[in-house]
Amino acid sequence: MSLVDLKTAELLDRIASSQPTPGGGSAAALAGAMGASLVAMVASMPKTRTGSDEDRRTLDEVLGEVVKTGAQLRRLVDDDAEAYDAVIAARRQPKGTDEEKAARQSAVDAALKRAAEVPLQTAHACLAVLRGASAAASHGNPNAHSDAVTAAALAWAGLVGALENVRINLESEPENAPVRALIESLARAGREALMDVGLE
Repeated sequence: MSLVDLKTAELLDRIASSQPTPGGGSAAALAGAMGASLVAMVASMPKTRTGSDEDRRTLDEVLGEVVKTGAQLRRLVDDDAEAYDAVIAARRQPKGTDEEKAARQSAVDAALKRAAEVPLQTAHACLAVLRGASAAASHGNPNAHSDAVTAAALAWAGLVGALENVRINLESEPENAPVRALIESLARAGREALMDVGLE
């Protein structure tokens, strides 16, 4: 069963268990997905900030994008757990001979790369939710402003958590300067969106 199909209490208990998955990467995607749902709520309200056609057009565009992004983030909750389960499985491979050591190392490297790619997707998706929350706060129903702000806070938490998972899964990479630059770029873009909402 998909993690997001579990009852809320059961999912939280799974995260709270001593098992390594679902862990921070899945929680980051879940936070982003909750933010996306809140953005969708604000964007779908009939009342906008000013009642202008511009507000309605902007919110309709935001709604279309955030529904797709929210669905992606729901999938990433499971994808992240599966990716790290593969890392664990690779590390448990035998290493008694040189051939086994080489095969194990190759499997670990491939699994870690995948375990970094998934949270990177989560980070990009959370940034999209953050920008959607900013637009919802600017153009949406003033009575739902706190919902847009909450969405931004959740998406920011997801972004930060996802980027940390990217970083830690690539620690062993000798040449990861481009990835570090990408992490910094995404974090900077996220902070800019937060400022637009008034959170930073």
